[in-house]
Amino acid sequence: MRIAYIVTTASPIGGAQIHVRDLAAAVAAQGHAPAVITSGSGTFIDDLRRLDIPVRVLRHLAVPIHPLRDFQALREIREALTDLRPDLIAAHSSKAGILGRIAGRSLRVPVVFTVHGWAFTPGVPPLHAAVYRQVERSVGPLASKIIAVSEFDRRLGLAAGIAGEDRLVTVYNGMPDVAPTLRADPGRAPIRLVMVARFGAQKDHPTLFRALSGLRSHAWELDLVGDGPLRGEMEALAATLGLADRVRFLGQRTDVDRILADAQISLLVTNWEGFPLSILESMRAGLPVVASAVGGIGESVRDEENGYLVPRGDVEVLRSRIERLMASPELRLQQGARGRVRYEQDFTLDRGVERTLAVYRDVLARTTRHREAPMPEVSR
Repeated sequence: MRIAYIVTTASPIGGAQIHVRDLAAAVAAQGHAPAVITSGSGTFIDDLRRLDIPVRVLRHLAVPIHPLRDFQALREIREALTDLRPDLIAAHSSKAGILGRIAGRSLRVPVVFTVHGWAFTPGVPPLHAAVYRQVERSVGPLASKIIAVSEFDRRLGLAAGIAGEDRLVTVYNGMPDVAPTLRADPGRAPIRLVMVARFGAQKDHPTLFRALSGLRSHAWELDLVGDGPLRGEMEALAATLGLADRVRFLGQRTDVDRILADAQISLLVTNWEGFPLSILESMRAGLPVVASAVGGIGESVRDEENGYLVPRGDVEVLRSRIERLMASPELRLQQGARGRVRYEQDFTLDRGVERTLAVYRDVLARTTRHREAPMPEVSR
């Protein structure tokens, strides 16, 4: 099977890029022929080339809506697809999903669009959400199947009228396992907290900092992995709240698994999400997770089982849940172990790849039957 993966940009590397990289490598190992179409530069492209996965880097594909650039990007995508001649297009992220579906229909190549959180999900600014909701309704019929990475997103897409039950399915993300030496010890002290998140409007570092400012009597440090336009502002806020000596801004890192292995509690304080891979990475490491109850997070973090779910923006509840874990090494160990079991049962890469390939095969089988169906006779 020749599969053309399209993801809008290579940088900053996030959940969609990691998912495409791991998925492309896994399907290649099973004898399929993946190629990736993207834009920009960075470790995502370097990783793909190291894995001998063909990459096409476009000039005009970008996240912001810009009619002229988007038209140019569409032309570039069509040219790349014409050269690659895939059996199937697998589009990931909003802009790539829109342009990939249009290009696929024009070239008569079936498209599977994977939603890594709808651009109109609750928490997204209303105007932005309204625009993308209407765009998705327009291009929704162009996909043979739409994969939602959480049941939350599948239901949201159905309610918005993007597609019907027969074309919108849930396939959870999966992550490759790590060596036993990269498993965390949540019971250890002093406590190291970690949050892997980009510094942008989507993530809610201010609520986290305000919660932690009330826990300075405890011994803890916080590692923040990621970069983004709001990093400077967040560094200033941490200093204002008296947390500068407790918080390490580590920037974009390629050794997240090692950072998680040194932690005792994982955090994801955020305004909106799809189904974040950073939580799966934490569960894989055996860490308890405290996260905002948004998007599909509740489908990986079960409240009081492998972590805690906190209402969006609620400083007091967030503080109390973190403090509860800080006070009990036994609780951290129990919740971390349960998270590891859930990862092994539901969120391994092999399981995700198996279910994704099943969707691809179904689409290709339906496409073949449709093309081979006899034309109806025209009565004279």
